[in-house]
This record gives sequence, structure tokens and C-alpha cells, in this order.
Amino acid sequence: MSVVVTPAAPAAAPTHELARDALGLPAVLFCIVTGAAPLAAMMFNVPVAVSGGGYAVPAAFLVATIALTIFSTGYIEMARRVTSTGGFYTFISRGLGNVLGLGSGILIALCYVIFAAAVTGVLGYFASTTFDAWFGVSLPAYVYMFGALALMTSFAWFHIELTAKVLGVALVAEVLALLAMCVGIIVTGPPEGYSAAPLNPANIFDNDAALSVFGAAAAGVAIFGAFWSWVGFEMAPNYAEESREPHKIAKAATYGSVIGLGLFYIFVSYMFVSGWGLTGSAQAVADQFEGAYASAFYPLTDKYVGGGLTTILELLIVTSSFACAMAFYNTGARYLFALAREGVLPRALGTTHPTRKGPVVASTVVTAIVGLYMLGFVLMDSSTEAALLKLGTWTPLLGVLGILAVQGLCSVAIIRFFLTEARDGFHPVKTLIAPILGACAMAGACYLLIANRGVLSGAGDSLFIKLIPFVVGAVFVAGMALGVYLRSRDRETYARVGRFSREEIPA
Repeated sequence: MSVVVTPAAPAAAPTHELARDALGLPAVLFCIVTGAAPLAAMMFNVPVAVSGGGYAVPAAFLVATIALTIFSTGYIEMARRVTSTGGFYTFISRGLGNVLGLGSGILIALCYVIFAAAVTGVLGYFASTTFDAWFGVSLPAYVYMFGALALMTSFAWFHIELTAKVLGVALVAEVLALLAMCVGIIVTGPPEGYSAAPLNPANIFDNDAALSVFGAAAAGVAIFGAFWSWVGFEMAPNYAEESREPHKIAKAATYGSVIGLGLFYIFVSYMFVSGWGLTGSAQAVADQFEGAYASAFYPLTDKYVGGGLTTILELLIVTSSFACAMAFYNTGARYLFALAREGVLPRALGTTHPTRKGPVVASTVVTAIVGLYMLGFVLMDSSTEAALLKLGTWTPLLGVLGILAVQGLCSVAIIRFFLTEARDGFHPVKTLIAPILGACAMAGACYLLIANRGVLSGAGDSLFIKLIPFVVGAVFVAGMALGVYLRSRDRETYARVGRFSREEIPA
């Protein structure tokens, strides 16, 4: 009699684990730096900063580079100890307790998700105006917005390596285009030559160019415009579980993105103000705001390189916006995934694709939230201009305030973590002085945003703009209330908050 042997069923792949060892340092850098969106940062934030600080914009970027590098010192030490896709949420939970951690986690997840919506609105505006100018195809911005969201959703179903490659191509292209403009200015020579004045932080205050053109110099607007340009640099820990040697990559990727972006921003903004001339740069921005051209960068590329580069910039601002939105989309999904995996949100959001290991359920929820958020703005004002002026400008103010506040709280969490749970890793400079300075810098940036939000949005009378600080506070309190509820009703889930980690790295 023959014996039939039934082969053992293969072990089920873990459904709560992201793809391990999928990303090297270049891929993580692509995911991070495209979130900061160098091209979009220069084309949007340089004019904003010039409107406040005139030709001293490079000095504002210098100040922000120093402040964020100091913040990163303690942040990296924490990332060496705790490698989890939860990022800020995990760090604050470990340092300040689960109630504050949940408040931060819910807030930061919301910020990244609405950032994806905001940048998609920017994409819609530029795609609509560019294709109308090039081909005479007049479609409203919302058609491109929802088309881009569908494309982002499809990428979420593929392996993270594909996303990193797409982001990398977009990043390289936009950096090369901006460098081509700078080289053109250097070769031709700026109209007033080169000056050290734009690099002097003292010139951010009472800037003569800003005073002569705008009638006022707002140092807060200039400095905040610079800080705004780094949103996304802190994403490295969110990709820790998918990285090779995450504790090493987190350090290199964070420092690389902060310092690398800082040097790049200082250089490009310096060439911008030099290309126009010190007073001319403020006037160029004033002309842009009055509708003389879509961007004060375009006349520079026309003059110093040629119309071909201007056309390339018009295309790249669309692809750059898509890459940026996708980076925020991915990070938002990973925050929802981290919260769900620990039982805070519905557990289905904490599952991954059986083969590609992406957080597909969380990504689908992000798609739904982003879609509904954008739909609300479209119903309020469906004009193409509104995609940029309302969705693309108002929303980032809400998101940036939330992120800056969480960064400041994270600095405090780092101090306490190394004074209590990880005393063997305590360092008086890296884990005490640097986080204190970082917390102060973030608090100052939050104040500048709140005090200048009317000027920054151009709509100080809008209820949305007035409510921004209160919405951020309400979301944070709601997250804390969830933490208090879990502490009293579900101690097992509460104990898991912020504790899922790929590994603990020894000192």
C-alpha cells in the first residue's frame, strides 16, 4: 500500500512586517529629499522669503541650516537606539510617555496626509496652466489632481524600491535644472557683481531692499520661508524597517539631507538674488505677486540660459510636485500603519501586501482622506487658481505648524529618554544641549508661523487661517484623549504604544 505524503503548507508570510533590507542609503535619501522638494522649495519659498527679508534670503537659509543641524544631532542619537517606522510618534512615546506620544502620532499622521493633498493641488495648478499654454488643452486643475492621486495609489501597490527609483529620477532632474540656471548666472556674470551682504544674518532685519519695494521688512516671514523648505527631512526613521543597516543609514541620510539641502538652498537663493541684483530681486518677486509672470525664476532662466531651460522648469515643477506628494503620501501611510500595528487604529491598517510588503491598506485609507480633503477645497472653489492659492498655500501652514510643534516636543523627549531609559548613551552635547537648542528653535519657528500666518497665506481674514493653531491643538488633544482612554480601558494596547521596534541598537 502506497503512502501519500502531503507536502507541508508553506509558512504564511508575516502580514505586519514591512519589506526588510529593501532600501540602501541612496534610496532613503531619494525618499527624504523629494519630500523636501528642492525645486518647489526654491520656486515657492524663495519668493515668500524675499517678500519678508529682501536680498538676505541666503542668510535666512543659513540660519535654518544651523538650527536644523543642531536639532538633528539628538534626533539621530535617538534613531540609533530605536528603529521603527513610527518616527516622531515612537520617539515621543519612548521619551515622554504614551499619552503625549499618541497625541503626537495622530497629529503628525494628519500633517503628512494633508501635505500630500496640498502638494497635489500645486501639481494640479501647474499641470493645468502648462498644458493649456503648450497644447491649448484647457482642463481644470482638479482633473490633474485626482489623476495624480490615482497614480500615487497605484505606486503604493508596488515594492518600495520602485517608488524610490521614481523619486530619484525626479530629484536628479530638478537639481540639475536649478544648477544649470546657477551656472548660467556665473558664466554671464550678475548685473551688480557678487556681494557678501545676502549672507549676513543681520540683513534679515530692516532689509533696505524689502523696505524700498514692499514697504516693510518681516524677518519672521523670511526665516519661516526658509524653515518651510526642509519639511520632510526628518523622514529617515520612517523607512528604518525597510533599510539596510538602519542605524547607520538614519544618521547619514538625516545629516546628508539637512546639510546637503542647506548648502544647495543657500547657493541657489544666493544666485537668485545675485542674478536679479540686490534690490532687483525684491522687485522681481513683487512683479511675480502682481501676475507679471508665473515665477520670478523664469525670467532668470530666459536671460542667463535660454527659453529651453524655462520650458524644462515648467515641466519639472509638475514632476517635482508629484514626487513630493508621493513622498508625503508614503510617510503618512507608514504613520497610520505604525499606529494600527500597535492596536491604536483598526488593525487592518497595520497589515502589508503578502509579497511586496507595502502598507497597502493604510495607503488606501490615505488615498480616501486625501481625496475627500481635496474634494472639499474643490467644492469650495473649483477654479484652477484656487488649487494653488487655497489648497496649495493654506494647507501647508497647518501641516508645517504641526510638524514644527512635534519636532520641538521630540527634542524634549530625546532629553528625557537619555536621562532615564538610555543613560548609557547620554552625551552632554548630543543629547542635552543640542536638543534644548533644537526645542527653542522649533518654538521660535512656531511663533513666527502663528504671528505671520495672515501674511504668509495672503488671506488673514479667512476662518481657515484664523483657526490653524486651534485645529493643531485640537488634534493633539484628541490623540492624548485616546491615550488616556486606552490607559484606563485597554492596558494591553496602551502598553504597546510606541514600543514596536525592528531592533534595539546597543550603544
